[in-house]
Amino acid sequence: MTSAPSHQAKPAANRRVRLNLLGGLQPLGRALMLPIAVLPVAGLLLRLGQPDLLNIAFISAAGQAVFANLGLLFAVGVAVGLARDNHGAAGLAGLVAYLITVEAAKPLISTPHDLTVGLGADAAATAVKTFRDSAMTRLGVPIGIVSGLIAGAAYNRFSDLKLPDYLAFFGGRRFVPIVAGCAAVALAAVVGLSFGLIDQAIETFSRTVVGSGEIGLFVYGALNRLLVITGLHHILNNVAWFVVGDYHGATGDLNRFFSGDPTAGVFMSGFFPVMMFGLREFTFLSAT
Repeated sequence: MTSAPSHQAKPAANRRVRLNLLGGLQPLGRALMLPIAVLPVAGLLLRLGQPDLLNIAFISAAGQAVFANLGLLFAVGVAVGLARDNHGAAGLAGLVAYLITVEAAKPLISTPHDLTVGLGADAAATAVKTFRDSAMTRLGVPIGIVSGLIAGAAYNRFSDLKLPDYLAFFGGRRFVPIVAGCAAVALAAVVGLSFGLIDQAIETFSRTVVGSGEIGLFVYGALNRLLVITGLHHILNNVAWFVVGDYHGATGDLNRFFSGDPTAGVFMSGFFPVMMFGLREFTFLSAT
């Protein structure tokens, strides 16, 4: 008599877990929209300034400035987007967390044993620095998103914190960058000490996705359309556009495309004709 309710409770509990997971990811999907909104104008500037179009170097450089600092863009944008009142203190905390993570992780990254063979002291130091800078550039967008998550959560938790009078200056919103910075130190240790494993995992995942051909593209497109209603397609897009693949240090479909990778651009094909000028929303409203 008592077993039936317990069996019925398990599916209900599983549904609640799935709903809680989706509910937790949806704010991230919405937060990602803020930095993503900057990319179209940056792409236009980058393309219009090229020699085969307007041939204006500073216009091209203006667009490239955004794509060269995507990690910072996502750290600030995700933090502000997750903060309950979208306050700028969260963006500052995201910036602090990102800078600390990137710079503190570099000395912890192990370099290949043959990297400095036959080089003088100065050349060896330059080679090591270049390797570590490149390593952090590859992880720029994921670190930016995680930094934004840390900062947004810190703001929502500590922005109303009251400290004793002698520490009151550091209370409230001023405390948020401090907490985010401390958390970033721990994140830097994890990233730096396990960079080899992280890099290998990303490399394996990228090769699998890129090598899957039309099947992988179909799965990506189907998931993208299915997740639109929840807003979680922005998370999927960020993986495809900024993480998948590697071409001379440029990662992600967008960056590889701009770097001249002949195999890049497949995850963007077909999107822009319906996304430009709000045609996607127009199509959706017309269908409903």
